[in-house]
Amino acid sequence: MGLLARIRKEWFIIGIVVVILSAKLQPSFGVKGGPLRPEYTVSYVAVSVIFFNSGLSLKSEELTSAVLHFRLHLLVQSFTLIFFPLAVWLLLKLLALTAINPWLLKGLQTVGCMPPPVSSAVILTKAVGGNEAAAIFNSAFGSFLGIVVTPVLLLLFLGSSSSVPFSSIFSQLFMTVVVPLLLGQLCRRFLRESLERRKLPFGTVSSFILLVIIYTTFCDTFSSPDVELEPTSLLVVVLTIFSIQLSFMLILFLFTRRSGSGFTPADTVAILFCSTHKSLTLGIPMLKIVFSGYQQLSVMSVPLLIYHPAQILLGSLLVPSFKAWMTSRQKAVKLTSITPI
Repeated sequence: MGLLARIRKEWFIIGIVVVILSAKLQPSFGVKGGPLRPEYTVSYVAVSVIFFNSGLSLKSEELTSAVLHFRLHLLVQSFTLIFFPLAVWLLLKLLALTAINPWLLKGLQTVGCMPPPVSSAVILTKAVGGNEAAAIFNSAFGSFLGIVVTPVLLLLFLGSSSSVPFSSIFSQLFMTVVVPLLLGQLCRRFLRESLERRKLPFGTVSSFILLVIIYTTFCDTFSSPDVELEPTSLLVVVLTIFSIQLSFMLILFLFTRRSGSGFTPADTVAILFCSTHKSLTLGIPMLKIVFSGYQQLSVMSVPLLIYHPAQILLGSLLVPSFKAWMTSRQKAVKLTSITPI
């Protein structure tokens, strides 16, 4: 793959690095009260556009094909929004005894509270040949569910900023997340054929806006001299993130492949990706709302910024292995189905 092709493929990851460096060089432009006015343009306009875009692109009409696989959905959603945050919370009790930056640890907890992403789990499930319909359902349903559950989990595990009352958080979430998402879905109902025919770049639009949000978040950080990140803490967080993903995938694999589980190999693939992936697109705007007023907000967002490329990288590396496993399982099923004459 050539350099330009690689840049096109990884432009979002490169963009994250660029906007963070830009924020470091010129934080005054995107800081609260600065020329960009992020307290309005980001907190309301950008977040609303992201969720309107999500509503417009979310193929909720495809969910009916997978809705009856209740046990699979229950496993994915309960693992994502109950087991995952609780397990991370317990892990952080141990990590809190170390010298790791406590705000990075809080950031790891926010990762645990996030819903599944709309796209990456589906893409990887499809690449392996897993249950794509189940992946679509759980990604979409998890995103809807996360709008309500994730803020509650964040407030439950971490609390909120003292400057923003609980009622204000949820009213802002409702106006900038729920309403735009529902409006997007309503528009999709009338424009579905046109949208599918034109293949509009919904993901690219959301990613660009997300880069603006990340930029302004780090502008706030770099404008405050009190916020520092130690390389050792970052390294530990990176290793922890990869360990969490691998451990949880192993747990789910063993659970779904046990005798009498009732899950097919295709189901297992969908479960692994949907249960362990976390949404950056939904996560960063929610953090911006729930933890408005925190000087360390960008530090808290670092684990999520790391988790996003990590889950894609790890998933991509595992695709060939899962493909080979799926093929071997399918061959085994064919052999056992052949009855002797």
